[in-house]
Amino acid sequence: MHSHSTPPAGTLRLHRRFPSKILGNRRDLVVWLPPGCDGRRRRHPVVYFQDGQNIFDPRTAFLGNAWDAGGAASRLIAAGEIEPPIMVGIYNMGFGRMDEYAPTRGVYHGWEGEECRSRGRARLYSRFVAGEVKPFIDGRYPTLPGREHTMVVGSSMGAIASLYAALWHPRVFGGAGVVSPSAWWDGLAPVRFVRALRRKLPVRIWLDIGTAEPGWEKTRLLRDALAGRGWRLGSDLHYL
Repeated sequence: MHSHSTPPAGTLRLHRRFPSKILGNRRDLVVWLPPGCDGRRRRHPVVYFQDGQNIFDPRTAFLGNAWDAGGAASRLIAAGEIEPPIMVGIYNMGFGRMDEYAPTRGVYHGWEGEECRSRGRARLYSRFVAGEVKPFIDGRYPTLPGREHTMVVGSSMGAIASLYAALWHPRVFGGAGVVSPSAWWDGLAPVRFVRALRRKLPVRIWLDIGTAEPGWEKTRLLRDALAGRGWRLGSDLHYL
C-alpha cells in the first residue's frame, strides 16, 4: 500500500544505444511512463529532457544528484496539477556533450581547467530530437504528438540546446524549459540569437536561474531579449 505522502511511482523503460543517422552515433534513451499508463485509455503530453542520465536515477546522475523528475511528476499528478506526462531522458554523449549542445563553435574550460573546443552542432542535435527521437517515441508510446503537448527541457548547456531546439522547430515543440542556462556561451550567443529572431514564435518558455550561480545576471539579459521580441511575462514567459 502507498501512504498518502508517496503517490504511485511511474515506470522506467530503457532503450539502449538508440541510433542517430543525423549525428552518426548512438545513445541510451530512458522513458518514464506515468502511473496507470497502459496505452488504452488516454494519450499523454511528452517532455524531452537533455542530459537524460541525470533526470530520474541517482546511479547514473552526474555526481549522484538526480533531478527526481519522476517523483516530482508523481506528486503533481496526484495533486491534480498537471496532465500525466510521458518523460523522455535523452542521454548526453559524455565528451561529445558540448559539441551537441552548443549552438555555435566556442571555447570553454573543462573540469580540470583545460581549454576545450566545441564544434557547435546544436542545429544537428535539434534535428535529431525533432526528427529521430520524437517519431520513435510517438510510434512506441501513447503520446499526444501535437506541438502544444510537446516540451523540451534542459539545464546549463542542455538549457541552451532546448531553447534553440524549440525556436528552430516551433512546429514540433510548443514549450521549452530553460533551467540555469549557459547564457554566457560564445559572447552571449543565445541572447543575440533571440534578439535577431525575425518574429516572435509561438513557444512557451520557462526560464530560471539561482542568484548563487556564477553569471546569473546574464539570464536576465536573455529574459529581456525574449520580452523585447514579444514574449510576455506571466503569459508565455515565466522567469524565476
